[in-house]
Amino acid sequence: MNTATQPARGASAALWISTIGFTGAFAVWTIFSIIGVEIQRDLGLNETQFGLLIGTPILTGSLIRLVLGVWTDQLGGRRVNAIVMLSAAAATFLLTFADTYWQFLVAALGVGIAGGSFAVVTTYVSKFYPPEKQGTALGIVGAGNVGSAVTKLAAPLVMVALGWEAVAQIWAAGLALLAFFFFFSTRDEPDLAERRAKGQKARSFAEQFEPLKNIQVWRFGLYYFFVFGAFVALALWLPRYLIGVYGFDITTAGMIAAAYSIPASIFRVYGGYLSDKVGARKVMYWTFIVCVVASFILSYPPTNYVVEGIRGDIAFRLATGPVAFLVITFVLGFFMSLGKAAVFKHIPIYYPKDVGAVGGLVGMIGGLGGFILPIVFGLLNDLTGIWTSCFMLLFLIVSVALFWMHFSIQRMEREAAGRALDDLPELPEMQPVHTRETAGALKPRLITDWRPEDPAFWENTGRAIARRNLWISIPALFLAFAVWMVWSVVVAQLPRVGFDFTDSQLFWLAALPGLSGATLRIFYSFMVPVFGGRLWTTLSTWSLMIPALGIGFAVQSPDTPYWILLALALLCGLGGGNFASSMAHIGFFFPKREKGNALALNAGLGNLGVSAMQFIVPLVITAGVFGALGGTGQSVMQDGQETTLFLQNAGFIWVPFIAISAFLAWFGLNDLATAKASFAEQAVIFRRTQNWVMCWLYTGTFGSFIGFSAAFPLLARIQFPDVNVLQLAFLGPLVGALARSLSGWMADRWGGARVTLGVFLVMGCGVISVIYFANTGSFAGYFLSFLALFIASGVGNASTFQMIPAIMRKEVARLEPQLTGDDATRQADKESAAITGFTSAIAAYGAFFIPMGLGLSVSMAGSAFPALAAFLAFYVSCLVITWQVYVRPGGLLADEGLAASIRSAGLAQGAQK
Repeated sequence: MNTATQPARGASAALWISTIGFTGAFAVWTIFSIIGVEIQRDLGLNETQFGLLIGTPILTGSLIRLVLGVWTDQLGGRRVNAIVMLSAAAATFLLTFADTYWQFLVAALGVGIAGGSFAVVTTYVSKFYPPEKQGTALGIVGAGNVGSAVTKLAAPLVMVALGWEAVAQIWAAGLALLAFFFFFSTRDEPDLAERRAKGQKARSFAEQFEPLKNIQVWRFGLYYFFVFGAFVALALWLPRYLIGVYGFDITTAGMIAAAYSIPASIFRVYGGYLSDKVGARKVMYWTFIVCVVASFILSYPPTNYVVEGIRGDIAFRLATGPVAFLVITFVLGFFMSLGKAAVFKHIPIYYPKDVGAVGGLVGMIGGLGGFILPIVFGLLNDLTGIWTSCFMLLFLIVSVALFWMHFSIQRMEREAAGRALDDLPELPEMQPVHTRETAGALKPRLITDWRPEDPAFWENTGRAIARRNLWISIPALFLAFAVWMVWSVVVAQLPRVGFDFTDSQLFWLAALPGLSGATLRIFYSFMVPVFGGRLWTTLSTWSLMIPALGIGFAVQSPDTPYWILLALALLCGLGGGNFASSMAHIGFFFPKREKGNALALNAGLGNLGVSAMQFIVPLVITAGVFGALGGTGQSVMQDGQETTLFLQNAGFIWVPFIAISAFLAWFGLNDLATAKASFAEQAVIFRRTQNWVMCWLYTGTFGSFIGFSAAFPLLARIQFPDVNVLQLAFLGPLVGALARSLSGWMADRWGGARVTLGVFLVMGCGVISVIYFANTGSFAGYFLSFLALFIASGVGNASTFQMIPAIMRKEVARLEPQLTGDDATRQADKESAAITGFTSAIAAYGAFFIPMGLGLSVSMAGSAFPALAAFLAFYVSCLVITWQVYVRPGGLLADEGLAASIRSAGLAQGAQK
């Protein structure tokens, strides 16, 4: 980075020629937004396939940004950017030779190389300018986004006159010319020239990737995922949206989309200027607040209302017309552009030596938004049938970004203010009567003296408090698991009560609670140290009321739209998130010697909620448990006779218990002053290789347990339609949860790694057995094979968690040699707790991927065999990893458990002799 007060020599040429070159690269990068519409018609693609086609170039351009940013630091921006532009030009020209959908996808990957130019030019230009001018300079470079508008304005005219092939050929030729112009009209950046003059080597990849461990970098990535990724996604999606919603032709839609892109791109320059003058934080606040409002308005679908008035019905309609839509969309694009400049204002300031790596990662995440979002837009259209569903998703993303930014800033300010904030009154009106003695009087009571490792304290005081918190936490977690997985049983019954959905749609409904639950676990892992276990457990338990009541009302009518059921499926994930916060809360209360048993009881008995739900729900839906309050039943045919189901009871049955549990949590749980851990302290686990290895293995155990729990009722109903599977489905989660609760001693005695090795061997055999009995049509063998999978996964859940502390005790000693004694132990415990929470979040995605994998397998291949074969391959990989990393002679845990016992016994015998 240039540290002088004035730009370096050649700065102007680097700035303006880079901007021109990036404009051309961006025009090529978004070419499918126009020619993709014609290709969709030629090939007869559905919305999801179209979204994948226009998003594929964005994928390549995003993924290569990180590496290109580092290469720019090492090799120089002139050379790297010229190569990028020429490569993209060649791929764009070859696009005209594609004939099939798959050929177009492969060609689109090459076209996407053009998107990598952004990481190169931002790194390159930043080296020429001092910090106080970098915001404006990078804003000007970012205005190259206007290339998207160039494509939307000119490409439709060329395509109508000469065909889409001519568009690709002309754009390829133009980009190649710009590559040569850029290379021969600019000079090397100052630090590269200085390094070459001194004969110094460039920094290695490892050195440049070091800042990526900071969670701040990933937070910047989320911001850019919205302000840039959503901008690109809308630039690609708007022509399709305008044609589908308002009936515009391709030329008009392209011009309107260009009108959206041009000012939004140019105003990025203004965003850079504002970031230099008033600060990037203020610009980000205004960006997110306005975008929350705009995306909420745009997400509201056209709706007809009929209100029963005093003198009769009052009918009216709410809908966003084309003029209002364009105005709001332009406002959205304008503030996105301000935000794009503000995000990149931070990077050269905070990471002056690592602009390439950090800017590459942030750019990659933003670019991935441009790839993922168009696909999800198309998918949401196919699933919900609502055009505005794309803006609903954007509203959710920007709301999360605003919350995270505000929370992070508040935390920073609180840490800086320290004691001063604690001395303030709770309300401004209390200032006249506020004294030091009343400070904190209305705040939650904390246990400030907590010494569980002190035997006397534990026996006299600590044990009773800890056990009370445990036995209140268990039923709350039990209900959370029940609500999380209740959708799997409801989905299996929907066709019986009149809902006309395909198997693919039903598997989507069964899978979405797993997706949202796993994602929420990542955030819930950090909530207890921030809000306190008492408050957070109470709030998270009350939140279960939303899906419980929602299910009860929604399933009573087959006319309920599919998108409402999708929303309820996502809301069921609130229960899935509770596991991470519940385990964090209980883990703080118990001493080391009892922590494992306490966590096993909390997790194992909490897991029983899945089994209890699958046992209770089939019973309560057969009777009007709540009488008239529960609504009327649904008539169905069973064994040739008409009967009545009360499917709404699947949700309503949990409501009173949720209320009781939430009250118990509020009045019975405690908060500990010592239960604090910052994001930065826990972020060290992302540098630990063993964290990622254990994520893989725990996904094989818990991911299988929760995934099979979600998928088995529906899969078995499809495989054996004549069997009433719901009468037996609860047994799988039951034996799995009990196996987890009762098998901890096995890992303590024989070593968690050895038990895990045996678990994956059994699970591989179990999958083979499932495939065999599915082919022979034997339900008994099929069901017993799944029971074996549940039992093995339950044992593996306990054994993998037992491995984590043992691993980190050794890893911390190796990786942090400066820590000794109690310091090393505390560090190992802290990292073990963080890894436990993170692995539980990653593994919970099994609740999404297993049902979705089985659903895709059934819909595309007509059977579950491809998915089961993939599961078998995954278990084999887990088996190999467990042996190679942990169990083999010389492995990390080779001397744990049984081996350690044998060695100790041998030493004892030798001492006696």
